[in-house]
Amino acid sequence: MSKLLRIIGAGFVDQWYMKLTMLFVTLLIWQTIAIFDEFWWEETYTIARGTLLAGAIIVLIIPYRFRFTKIVLHIAAALVITIQYAPMEWLISRPESFRDWFWWLQAHAVQLHPFIEISGALLLIQVLFGLWTTTRSRMFAFLGFAITTLTIADSFTPIWLWEEVGIVVFVGLLWLVAGHLHRLQKEHPRSWSELIEYPLQLIWPIALVLAVLMTVGLNMPSLSPILQDPYTIWKESKGETVQVFLGEKGLEAVSPFGKGSSSSGYSRNDEQLGGGFDFDYSPMMTVSTSHRSYWRGETRSLYTGEGWITTGEADDDAGVTDILRKEELPLRDERSLAKTVEVSQIVTMLRNDVYPVLFAATPVNKVNWVGSEQTTFPRSLEWLTSSWELHWSELYGEPYPETYSVTSQVTVLDEAALRQASAGWSDTNRDAVYLQLPDTVPDRVRELARQVTATATNDYDRAKLLVEYLRLNFNYNNKPDLSKATGKSHDFVDTFLFEIKEGYCDYFSSAMAVLSRSLDLPTRWVKGFSPGALPVSSFGGPPGDMMEEDLNPDGSGTYTVRNSDAHSWVEIYFEGFGWIPFEATAGFSFPYTLPEEEVAPLPDLNAEGGGGGTIAESESGSIHPAWLWSSTSFIVLFAAVWMFVRRDRLVGVWRKVRHGAFTSNDRIVLETHKLLRICKKRGMEREEHETMREAVLRWSQSQKRLRDDFRIVLDGFEQAKYSTKLASNDEVERFVNKVRSLIDQLK
Repeated sequence: MSKLLRIIGAGFVDQWYMKLTMLFVTLLIWQTIAIFDEFWWEETYTIARGTLLAGAIIVLIIPYRFRFTKIVLHIAAALVITIQYAPMEWLISRPESFRDWFWWLQAHAVQLHPFIEISGALLLIQVLFGLWTTTRSRMFAFLGFAITTLTIADSFTPIWLWEEVGIVVFVGLLWLVAGHLHRLQKEHPRSWSELIEYPLQLIWPIALVLAVLMTVGLNMPSLSPILQDPYTIWKESKGETVQVFLGEKGLEAVSPFGKGSSSSGYSRNDEQLGGGFDFDYSPMMTVSTSHRSYWRGETRSLYTGEGWITTGEADDDAGVTDILRKEELPLRDERSLAKTVEVSQIVTMLRNDVYPVLFAATPVNKVNWVGSEQTTFPRSLEWLTSSWELHWSELYGEPYPETYSVTSQVTVLDEAALRQASAGWSDTNRDAVYLQLPDTVPDRVRELARQVTATATNDYDRAKLLVEYLRLNFNYNNKPDLSKATGKSHDFVDTFLFEIKEGYCDYFSSAMAVLSRSLDLPTRWVKGFSPGALPVSSFGGPPGDMMEEDLNPDGSGTYTVRNSDAHSWVEIYFEGFGWIPFEATAGFSFPYTLPEEEVAPLPDLNAEGGGGGTIAESESGSIHPAWLWSSTSFIVLFAAVWMFVRRDRLVGVWRKVRHGAFTSNDRIVLETHKLLRICKKRGMEREEHETMREAVLRWSQSQKRLRDDFRIVLDGFEQAKYSTKLASNDEVERFVNKVRSLIDQLK
């Protein structure tokens, strides 16, 4: 034992810099993997960090000359740590034959995915960079990569990585000191021998200085940058905004309607909506389907002013409890006027979470199997005929299914037919629960709904106008600025519509539901998941040949659905068609199944009068590709040369086409509206109750250097807007130049 310790001690003394290098590399990788905070599970981090720690310990203990031993220990440690912390289910039965052993090993090896791949990749990176960073230039390259990766993630994501950046810088300084001492040892061994006799005097000043720098750096307050980076300058030059994550991004926001930030996912409690969330990109399930769809979960019918609860609808919802395999499930409301399409799905859960429902395209028509086709059908399933929920009960103690297969009969969206239908039931008693609104909803919400839909002549178009209004006038933000809420309103939707004016799906869908109900459109709030993503290589063939929609018009395939795909939307009832989904959230699009369009017959090229063959055609009658491309290229080149020669005349024609239908006064008004749009992007928004003069005078208080220019534009606008005298061309040009000058100064 003592001999082994002497070998280890001698190896550390002789190879101290190489071992410290491996330790520094390990610490840098440890900090850098923090960028996967929203992607990796907790057990993934445990395995990754355990593998790195074990690798560093092995390098520190085992002398450099025992290379093969270290490799074996590295692999063994990574495998043991992965098996220990990966979520595995062990098969207890003892294999009796070689084939059984092979199957037993394969069954367990599959469960190590993707943990063993991550562990192996980190181990390989650790060893390779530990051997590679032997010079100062390579050390700086590795440090620069780690710092750049962390700072980019810290700047452009909600993840707080300032501490990781500080630790990397601290490790880098230690590494520089160690490198300097190592060079001193090699080039000036006598001086090194003298210094090493007093290790505390050597190490203490270095440790003190670095500790002070580390403490000050980590406790510095967050300040907005004085100089903008090139990316921000470029984006803002185009009139776009760049979200900067500074200051309080690591803290929870306080909301009058929510409890602050959380992680995205399927919510169990919708009674108090609001706040913000961080995106959780961990996979939740896969869905192999014949048609792309939203994967519907639960329904909420009663709006409280703060959120949604289930009542009324569930009380009289006829549930089918004794569901049989592939038995057709009934619906409470007929869809006699609707066309439907059959959608087959196989859902595989990737986590061990338990949900109150099974997710599927809606409405479910048949449950084909649960677990597998050979598994006994569970008693925990219940089909709710009114709310269209495939409910999973925990009363029987059956585990939530890992996989299941269902068939849905999805309504085809026939807009022409829906415009002829009325929203609601002939039995008006059924409307009550879906038209309910609490006293917290103020009159201005109802008035807004009437104004937005004033031009509609039918219920379907009213709903469409509400969708368009919400999608175009409000911004999607997973962490809305809750400081805009004045606290005067006690209604979640009212605060969103008139104060916050940004949010995520719960904000948009709740607003859509309340606005629709205020117009007597029976509406219910629905939550589930958006479709998810197909693998990048779902379709073969050379890139650019065809669009994915052409190859896969129905969106069939296996979708990976993540917690970040959790979503909410609304459904409105139309007599004879059932519940029709509406998507009001900006940036989202519901994957409707549309009626098949009649395809016009192709012309018969062989018919009489179709023209004879030419030298550009092959024997089969098709045009030769080379001739086609050469002809097209010649025409395009000729057109480009002609347009260049005639550019002055073309510019004049374009101006006539663009402004010919407008008077000179109209051009001034149009240019003013263009300026207003730029002002709005710069935070100078004209309020609804303000005249143009009131808004400009208010802006002039904060933009004093532009006061005179604003006054000139205001006078020109009012004269063009309200005077019968037409402005001259010179006056129009001067006005346009003044507006452009203002826009340039605002940028």
